[in-house]
Parts: sequence; structure tokens; C-alpha cells
Amino acid sequence: MSPASIAAPALVRARPTPPVRIVHLGIGAFHRAHQAWYTAHAADAADWGIAAFTGRSSVVADELRAQDCLYTLIERSSEGDRSETIESIVDAHPGDDVTMLLELLRRAEVAIVTLTVTEAGYRLDDDGRLRLDDPVVAGDVDAVRATRGTDAVPAVRSVVGRLATALRARHDAGLSAVAVVPCDNIPDNGRALADACRAFVEAVDPGDSGWLDQTASFVSTSVDRITPRTTIEDVATVRVLTGRSDSIPVVTEPFTDWVLHGRFPSGRPAWEDAGARFVTDIRPWELRKLRILNGAHTLLASFGALRGHATVDAAIRDPECRNVVERWWDEVENGLPDGLDLENYRASLVQRFANSRIAHHLDQISQDAPAKMRIRIIPTVLHELDNGRHPLAGLTAIAAVLVREGIRPDVTSITTELRRLSPALAARSDVPRSVADIARELERQSEALPLGPMTMPEHRRQHP
Repeated sequence: MSPASIAAPALVRARPTPPVRIVHLGIGAFHRAHQAWYTAHAADAADWGIAAFTGRSSVVADELRAQDCLYTLIERSSEGDRSETIESIVDAHPGDDVTMLLELLRRAEVAIVTLTVTEAGYRLDDDGRLRLDDPVVAGDVDAVRATRGTDAVPAVRSVVGRLATALRARHDAGLSAVAVVPCDNIPDNGRALADACRAFVEAVDPGDSGWLDQTASFVSTSVDRITPRTTIEDVATVRVLTGRSDSIPVVTEPFTDWVLHGRFPSGRPAWEDAGARFVTDIRPWELRKLRILNGAHTLLASFGALRGHATVDAAIRDPECRNVVERWWDEVENGLPDGLDLENYRASLVQRFANSRIAHHLDQISQDAPAKMRIRIIPTVLHELDNGRHPLAGLTAIAAVLVREGIRPDVTSITTELRRLSPALAARSDVPRSVADIARELERQSEALPLGPMTMPEHRRQHP
């Protein structure tokens, strides 16, 4: 019998299971590589267990529970792999188990709710407000209204609806306030989520949102750790590294960053032990990460794919992709404050992007690209236009996303889509035509693989 055919032993806890004091919404690879990792590395990790809920599917919850919520984290650098078993998650539930969510928030010892649900998961409009006309949100409002004053649990489906309902249950139980910590790439995400919850509560019962400030402190964050999707090969790597079986390992890079601003009224883990930073002004760091790192990812996910690449490292090695990323960063810098060490940050990102051992797939990054573009790309494009500059890289990012989304590269179609994405941008008379010109060139180049240098019209190539 070959060694590969012999069943490997399962992962086992080396320490007692910590009590649930954190509830997480939207468990996925990033949460397990980031917030769960920070919690596991806190000096007081024995006091802080995480009960996690999935987003759209129950699969991850089923897989976690099948192995006692343990998993292997593989840190993958250019020099090699290192692994560790993460023990901070202690229970996992399907996202639609609202009964369990309410039960957890009614426990006095629960102190924190964290979220990783992607930008689109919050269902916000271009101005960052909750889309009350969204069918799912509107249905949740009706469901909560219908069950008010009863013991029935409303079948809420949106993240904001579930969170607001759970916070109301905590308030009604007379318990202390929790910290709500969104960890998605939305500017001032704590305030944005607070406003969304308040709008939901007011839609259910106008004038009844006063209790929210007594029940929740919304913390703003900036998060960073490149975490590609797990492959079959990664599952095999765990067995080689550890001698144990793990069907749901997470692969990530050695680099990690977490910046937080806000109050934790019922306590928190000592996340600073693992390198988290607590600041009085998060916005500069948030913008640096959202626009330089995440903006470049959104650009590469479409532009790089159109040039025939499948991963970030392959794209950044393409001189044309590298050139448009560097130009994008120049455009972003025009709108960022001083003191952010941008030269070193940019250099470190090129190294991280080029790590060929982290297979960060462009199709994974491109999910919900239009929603991401509203936050990561369009504000810089508007800033450049407002200051009389022609943001070629930003317009190229927009064109690439629209081409990948199947939008026809004519002025009428581009204008219609820009009105949906950003009315302010669509109102610029020259922008739809510029985007359409670039989109046609991108389509032509994409159809002519293998690709050579981009050939934009000369009047588009002028550097501001």
C-alpha cells in the first residue's frame, strides 16, 4: 500500500476550545487568513472563540464542522511554505440560520461582530446609502415588520437585515453594547455600516433607531492580506507539511495588515500582539490600501485577463500591465495626503504581486467588479478630471471592466452603463467617448492574442 493511499490523521486541538465571544458574518478564505489568524495569535486567544456564519452557501460551514472548525493556514513565500493549525473558530453555521445568530447575540459574553461579505454584500448605492429599493432589502423590511411583537424569527436574507435584527435582539435582552467590525473594502466602512443599519431600522419603524447607538459601536478598518483560492494541490501540501488531513486549508502570503479605529465597549482580543494597529484617523491608510492595492487588483483583473493572463503574478510581469499599474498609482498619488510612505508601499506591492507561488487568480478578483470599481477606481478618476488631468489608467480600468462584463464598446452602451455606475462620471461629456475608444482597442487586442504593446490613439496617450 502506497503512503498516499493511507488515511492521514485529522487535525486536533492543542488547547481547550475557547468560549464564543466573537460572531463573524461571511466566513471565507480571507476571514480565516486574517481576523481568525489575528485572534489565534493574540496573547489572550484562550478567551476568544469565533462562531462564524457563511454568506450565500452553507458549504464552508459544513466543511468546517466536519473537522471541528480547525484548518491549516499555509503562509507561502518565495522561499517556501510554513503551516500552522488555526484554532480560533469554534463553530460554524449557514448564513440563513437567523435563529442561531439571534441566540448568539443574546449571550452576554459575546462582545464583537465582524464581517467580510465583499462590497456588494452590503447593498449600498453610489453614495454609500442602503438601497432600500433592493428587492432583498425591501423583503427583509417587510419580514421584520410582520414579526414585530411576536416570537417568530424573520426570514431576513440581506447582511444588513440580519445584523440589524440581531442587534435589536441584543438590545431587547438588555445586554451591553457590542463592537461591529466590518472588514470589507468600503471607505469608512464602520460609519457606512452604521448608516445602513440605521436606515434599515428606520424603514421598519420610523423614529425607532435611537437604541442602535446604545447597542453597537461601529469600528472602521483597513485590511490587507492576499489570499488566493485553495486548490487540490494545496490540500496535498498540507499532508506533506503536517502529516495530517485537511480538506479546507487556506493559503496566504506572509504579509498582513489590519488598521482599526473605534471603541470596543465589551472588550476585544489583544490583536496588537499580532501586529494590528489602533489609530485615531484611519482614512489616509484606508485610501492608500483601497486605491493603490485594491484599485490595482481591479485593474489587473480585467486588463490582465484581456491580455491573456490568469494570475496576478503573470499580469504584473507583462510590461504593458506593469506600465498601466504604475500610471494608475501615479494618478492615485495625486489625491492622497503626504506621510504614507507611498514609494516603499508601491515597491513592496510589486514584489507581493510578483510572488509566483501565490496563485492569485484574476477571475477570483474580478467577482463583483463593477461594485468594486465604484469604490476603488471611480473616485480617483473624478479627482483627476476635477483637477484638469486626463486619467488614462483610470479610464482604462473602467473600459477593461466593462469589456469583461460584456458591455458593447459604443458610446451609447458605455454611457448607459456609466450612468448606472456613476452619474457624475457619465455626465462628463468626454468620458463616455474616451472609455468607448479604449474599450474598442482592448477588444481588438484581446481578439489578437498573443498580444503586443497597446496602441492607444495618440491624444489618449499624453501623460498629464
